[in-house]
Parts: sequence; structure tokens; C-alpha cells
Amino acid sequence: MKLRSKDFEHEGMIPSRFTCDSENVSPHLEWSEVPAGTKSFALIVDDPDAPVGLWVHWLLCDIPPQVKEIPQRSVPRGARQVKNDFGKPEYGGPCPPSGTHRYFFKLYALKVEKLEGVNDKKTFYKKVEEHKIAEAVLMGKYKRK
Repeated sequence: MKLRSKDFEHEGMIPSRFTCDSENVSPHLEWSEVPAGTKSFALIVDDPDAPVGLWVHWLLCDIPPQVKEIPQRSVPRGARQVKNDFGKPEYGGPCPPSGTHRYFFKLYALKVEKLEGVNDKKTFYKKVEEHKIAEAVLMGKYKRK
């Protein structure tokens, strides 16, 4: 599977529009080469460089299998957001306290239509691992001015 964005290149800088320093909206994402048997997708956006350890910015699951793109500032119909480390069930953009951080957009093809019983990040990660068929990663960086 391949994951890309019209808004930033893999390993490139994420524009401030998608961060806490500006509009804080989710960037465009699109994927291809989906494996046979995919019944849904899940998306995790996290920052392994946060001072407290891994910081979760967005958890999105139950994305229907026919969806191959998420436009800016949107959530696919039928998809479900789970509370992130900001305490909100929505996208929370990069907001590093210092230095340049890496943000991993990880898309998972799953063998189930719904991630049942997922209401927190620990269960989300566990269920994704349990049901994944394939994954694709897009990494962007951000440093505050």
C-alpha cells in the first residue's frame, strides 16, 4: 500500500496551516495499492519525538473500504474518530514544544469492517495490530518558529 499527500512530501516539512500555529486542519491524504480482502481502514497520526513519549494526534477508524482519499479538514462518511492525547476525538495538528519533530501518518488496511470496543488509544493500537493486513506510512516534520 502507498500513502501520500498533496500537502507535503514524505520526510518533508508540514506547512503551518496543518498545525497549532495556524488553522490546525487535517492535511489531504490519499492511498493506492490496497490489498485484496480489505474491509476497512484505520489511521493513526503520532509523534514519537514528544517529551512525554509517543503523542497521538489523530485516531480514525471504520473508514469504508471504497474510500481512497481524505480531503483536507474532513472525515470520511462512516468513519469514527477516537480521543487523541489532546483529549479530543478529532485531528490535533503538530505543536512541538521545541525542536523539529517527526509526525507519522500510518494507514492500516484491516480485515474487519469495524474496530469493535475501541474507545481509547491503547485499545485502538491493540485492535489495529490484531486485524491489520497491510500498512503504509507517510512522515512529515514540523518545527515552530
